Amino acid sequence: MNNPILSLMRPKEIVLSNGKKVYKKRSYTLFVVLLIALLIYLSAKMTGFNLQVLIKRGEQFFVILKRMVPPNTAYIDEVIPPLLDTIKMSVLGTFIGALLAIPYAMWSATNLTKNNWITSLLKLLLSLIRTLPTLVIALILTYVFGLGTFAGTLSIAIFTFSFVAKQLYEAIETADMLPYEAMEALGANKMYSFLGAIKPQVLPTYLSVALYTFEGNVRHAAILGYVGAGGIGIILDENLGWREYQNVGMILLCLFLTVVVIESVSRYLRARLT
Repeated sequence: MNNPILSLMRPKEIVLSNGKKVYKKRSYTLFVVLLIALLIYLSAKMTGFNLQVLIKRGEQFFVILKRMVPPNTAYIDEVIPPLLDTIKMSVLGTFIGALLAIPYAMWSATNLTKNNWITSLLKLLLSLIRTLPTLVIALILTYVFGLGTFAGTLSIAIFTFSFVAKQLYEAIETADMLPYEAMEALGANKMYSFLGAIKPQVLPTYLSVALYTFEGNVRHAAILGYVGAGGIGIILDENLGWREYQNVGMILLCLFLTVVVIESVSRYLRARLT
């Protein structure tokens, strides 16, 4: 007895003009689409997603946005100091994390470190670090080092380290190893061989990833104040709690302009690197 599902999975027989039979693999697109649709349906059921509630209550979001306009320009003197703290946290945290990522990526790359146990362990550790959101890391560090920008800077450094190290060791593993092996054959040690042969290949990628991470870190640093890690998030949380929406509008406007400037500069630098 023919099973309709199995018949759809069998290769499709095509007869050519010369009478020769060829078999073409059937597409699994239909099954993939049905599976995705089923997963979306189950996810909506499990999370209690309700489109009617979204349509009915979603307009309240715009009501709050309207209360932020016009922003309270007199509040800008209170915004600038924590905004500068946010930028300083992002700059220092990105620099520390990106710098520490270089030796770690070298030890994690399988084409530089021949011991598979070491590379697997380092990659596993990196995966564990990346599973922790920046906000959770900042919360833990505030218990260890106390409230303030120091904990926020360390949390940004840890996130930057985990992200840049992964991108960098993947770039190293795809680099052309022939120049590296040639320098080693001429008597150069591993460090000189890396600097002369691998660094020119991965440096543009490394700098581009570091700049991209810096862009994101400015936004991440803006919410670290919610857990007491300093920055503009502290006054943002306070004004939202007191429903001072015009002050919130001024905070978001300053943060938006800062992010736009940083992203524009970063985009220009990354374009020059490529």
